Amino acid sequence: MESSKPSILKKDGVNYFLPFILITFCFALWGFANDITNPMVKAFSKIFRMSVTDGALVQVAFYGGYFAMAIPAALFIRRFSYKSGVLVGLGLYAIGALLFLPAEKTGSYYPFLIAYFILTCGLSFLETSCNPYILSMGPEQTATRRLNLAQSFNPCGSILGMFVAMNFIQNRLNPMSSADRALLPEQEFEALKHSDLQILIAPYLVIALVIIAVFAVILLVRMPKNASDTSEHTAFRPTLRRLLGRKSYREGVIAQFFYVGAQIMCWTFIIQYGTEVLVGTVPNGFEQGLLSLLGQSPEAVLGEKSAEVLSQGYNIIAMLGFIISRFICTALLKYVKAPRMLFCFALAGILFSALTILLGGRAGLYCLVAISLCMSLMFPTIYGMALEGTGEDAKLGSAGLIMAILGGSVLPPLQARIIDAGTVGSFSAVHLSFILPLVCFAVIAIYGIRQKASS
Repeated sequence: MESSKPSILKKDGVNYFLPFILITFCFALWGFANDITNPMVKAFSKIFRMSVTDGALVQVAFYGGYFAMAIPAALFIRRFSYKSGVLVGLGLYAIGALLFLPAEKTGSYYPFLIAYFILTCGLSFLETSCNPYILSMGPEQTATRRLNLAQSFNPCGSILGMFVAMNFIQNRLNPMSSADRALLPEQEFEALKHSDLQILIAPYLVIALVIIAVFAVILLVRMPKNASDTSEHTAFRPTLRRLLGRKSYREGVIAQFFYVGAQIMCWTFIIQYGTEVLVGTVPNGFEQGLLSLLGQSPEAVLGEKSAEVLSQGYNIIAMLGFIISRFICTALLKYVKAPRMLFCFALAGILFSALTILLGGRAGLYCLVAISLCMSLMFPTIYGMALEGTGEDAKLGSAGLIMAILGGSVLPPLQARIIDAGTVGSFSAVHLSFILPLVCFAVIAIYGIRQKASS
C-alpha cells in the first residue's frame, strides 16, 4: 500500500494515507462477519434439526439488515460525516455480536436471527460509509482502482472468518448427523443443542471485543474531512431523481444485486456441493494433506464430517484464489478498462457455473472453486462504475448499491429450495441449483458490455 500513497491517496492537498489504512481495516472486519456466517446455515440446520431452507433464514436476516439500514445510513452520513457513519456501524456490529450471548440462553433459533439482523445493520452503516469514502480519497480517475485495492483486504477478513468457523465452531460441534439427532429423546437433544450453541457463540463474543477496540482507535484518531463532508446537503428527492436518471447507476444497482446473490450462493452452498461429491470417496494425496492441515484425521473413505471439513477447505482455497485474483485485477485496471474486464470475468463465471452443473464429481468442485477467481473484481468494479461522476450524490447513491446486497438474502433461499428437492430428473439438485449463479453472471456480463459500449 505504501507505493500507492503518492499517486492515488492525495487530493486537494489532503493526505489520506492513514485514513485509508483505518478504513481498509473495516473492510476486513465485515469480510470476517460475512464468511463466519456462511457455514452457519449448515450449523444451525444441524443444531436445531431444521431443513436447509429454514437454516438459510440466517442469510435472510443477515442480508436483510443490509437492505433495511442502507437508506438511514446514507441520510445519517449526509447529515454528519463518513467517520460518524463508520463509528455507528462499528457500534451496531459490536452490539449484534454481543446479543449472541442472550440468544444462546434462550435456546431458540429466532433470537439469533435478531442478533444477525442488528449486526448487519452495523455492516450496512460500515459499507455505506467506507466504500464512497475510499472512492473520495484521491483523484476520480483512480477511484475504481483505489476501491479495488481497499476491497482486496475484505477477503483477508473472509479467510479468517472461514478459519474461525471451521476450527472453532464446525470442528468442535458434536459430529452427530442431522438424521441421528432427529432420533434423540427431547431431553438429550436439548442438552446437545445447548452444548453446541455455547461453542457457536464464543467467536462472536471475541469479535465484539475486537470491534470495540477498533471503535476506540477510530474515535480517537483525527481523520481529515473530505470536501463532501462539509458541502451543502442537497434535497433527497432531487438527488434520487438525478441518480435514477443515470443509466450506469440504475443498471449498476441491478448488477450488484445479482453479483452479491451469486457470491453468497457459491460460498454458502459449496459445503453442500462438496459434501455430496466427497462422501464415500477415497481422498487423494492433496486432500489428505488438506485434512491434516485443517486438524482432521485423514480417513481411508471420507465420512460426512470429514467431507464437510474438506469442503470448507476447498472454500478457503477458493477465497485465497479470490484474494490473489483481486490484487492482480487491481493492477490490471491500470491498463484495461473496467467494463471490459467485468464483461470478460462474467463470461468466465458463466462457463465455470455451467461446468459445475454438468461435470459433477471433483471436476465440478474444482470449477466451483474457480468461480471465485472470476468474482474477485466484480463488487468494487460495479460499485465504482455505478457511482462514477455522481459527486456529492454518491452518499445517497452508495445506499442503493448497499441495498442491492439484498441479493444475498433473496437468492440463497431459492437455491436452498432447489437443494431440498433432493433430485431434479437425472440431476442432483445440489448440482442443478448452481443454475442460479449462472443467471447472475449473465446479468453482470450484460451490464459490463453495456457500459463498455457507452464508455
